Amino acid sequence: MTRPFWHTSPSTISFILLAAAMTAIIFYLQSISTSQSSSPCTVMAPVTTKPDFRLLIGILTVPDSYERRHLVRHAYALQSNNLAGAAEIDVRFVFCNLTKDEQHVLVAMEIMLYDDIIILNCTENMDDGKTYTYFSSLPHLFDESTYDYVMKTDDDTYFRLDNLAESLRRLPREDVYYGFLTPCHNRRSPTRYMSGMGYVLSWDLVEWIERAETPRKRQVGTEDVTTGSWLREGGRGRRVFDMGTAMYDYMEEPRLCSRHEFVPGTIAVHKLKSNLRWARTLEYFNVTAGLKPSKLYHLS
Repeated sequence: MTRPFWHTSPSTISFILLAAAMTAIIFYLQSISTSQSSSPCTVMAPVTTKPDFRLLIGILTVPDSYERRHLVRHAYALQSNNLAGAAEIDVRFVFCNLTKDEQHVLVAMEIMLYDDIIILNCTENMDDGKTYTYFSSLPHLFDESTYDYVMKTDDDTYFRLDNLAESLRRLPREDVYYGFLTPCHNRRSPTRYMSGMGYVLSWDLVEWIERAETPRKRQVGTEDVTTGSWLREGGRGRRVFDMGTAMYDYMEEPRLCSRHEFVPGTIAVHKLKSNLRWARTLEYFNVTAGLKPSKLYHLS
């Protein structure tokens, strides 16, 4: 007759429990070994190197431009892994305070998903001080070591980040004013300035704008013209780098010095005011060339 478990001697119970524990440990170790050997990748600590330079691209837009932000966000995300060298480029959308109930929810969702939005403490405008607020706010938002350069651009301009990075890599890090020099038919004009399609300032100029009296007193006016006047009057931005025909407006007749056909060495295309213009620009630069065929879609 079999004795009940509770009548088993303590030494026998200890032996049974020890055997069970050893069996469990063996199965656990085997399961770890199997899962590691079948894993498609190995997680390793990243190797960190100091980038050649750091650039903040601030795209000035408005809160309600959800569709445009989505398009632009995709256009830059597809370039993020193709930068030449070790440039570090952050792309952020910049607008003034939210004013509608739906904006508080929809913009919050964007921030949670992408974390690429800066909301300035201002009333939405184009040439009534928004660019000044953008530049002058940055030293309060970021440490001086965060960025070497800062760009102001708009949501109708497409920058090819690889070419942009290559053009900036060998430049000095101070007193730099970079972009498309306007008027392009007279680049020796005493009132020249970089086109608002997208221009770059070195970080020291951003700090100067934040503390200088001239920009603070004259914020209103066509923003790119106004920025150029600040630098002239302040004796700043004397290292002028004009990218010439590598930055241009989308082609429409008549052809001008600021407007021409697509070229392979393009840094920026401006005036992409419609989805069709964006699509034609992205098609020329083979942005979707890496699309893999699938039974799930038919794009031809």
